[in-house]
Amino acid sequence: MNFHVLTIFPGIITSAASGSILGKALEKGVIGLNAIDIRDYATNKHNTVDDYPYGGGPGMVMKLEPIYGAIQSLSLPEGSPLLLLTPQGERFDHAMARDLASHSALALLCGRYEGIDDRVRDLIPVREVSLGDFILTGGEFAALAIIDAVARFVPGVLGDEESATEESFATGLLEYPQYTRPPEFMGQRVPDILLSGDHGRVARWRREQSLLRTLQKRPDLLETADLTEEDRNFLEKAKSGQIPDDEA
Repeated sequence: MNFHVLTIFPGIITSAASGSILGKALEKGVIGLNAIDIRDYATNKHNTVDDYPYGGGPGMVMKLEPIYGAIQSLSLPEGSPLLLLTPQGERFDHAMARDLASHSALALLCGRYEGIDDRVRDLIPVREVSLGDFILTGGEFAALAIIDAVARFVPGVLGDEESATEESFATGLLEYPQYTRPPEFMGQRVPDILLSGDHGRVARWRREQSLLRTLQKRPDLLETADLTEEDRNFLEKAKSGQIPDDEA
């Protein structure tokens, strides 16, 4: 899968993506990353990409012509999404990441300052996306978060392909607690069931822990989670305090 990021700070993108899992995926050629400098498409000798807003007000607005030129320079497969990263967009989530990963290419337009000239929305079909109800200094950081989340669904990016199917939100629930060696540290023991070797009991315990964590930390997720009748019975017991401490 190829990611194309339109930005006035391409160094932020290439530097951050060069390490860890993304960096390894790039080295192996499993994903591609193209950071397009919007300044290269400015229309004057000073490479100006922003100007004062019509009607007055604070800050600067990103100019239309450089953005349009940068987008037109892309050669994307038909149907490839173009995301405009903006606080006004739809909320990015796990399901959207999985859907975007089904494409062979994804373009992301990074806003800056007070935003972009609104005519971009009229001239080019963009999908407006937001990470949440907060403001960043620029869309580059949102783009990196989205690239990281989407890339996890691309075959060959993760060392263990099952990781993407068992983590938080993959099943509509928060992930169960994880432990590793040593089995005891400063009086804190790993739950005995994880050392039992009984895979069936371990799987059941993990499912119940996911349910409990979701109930305690993100109960809103339970409204849309795919729950079995056994899950619902367990949650009812948990709500009424019928789950023993050694099981909870």
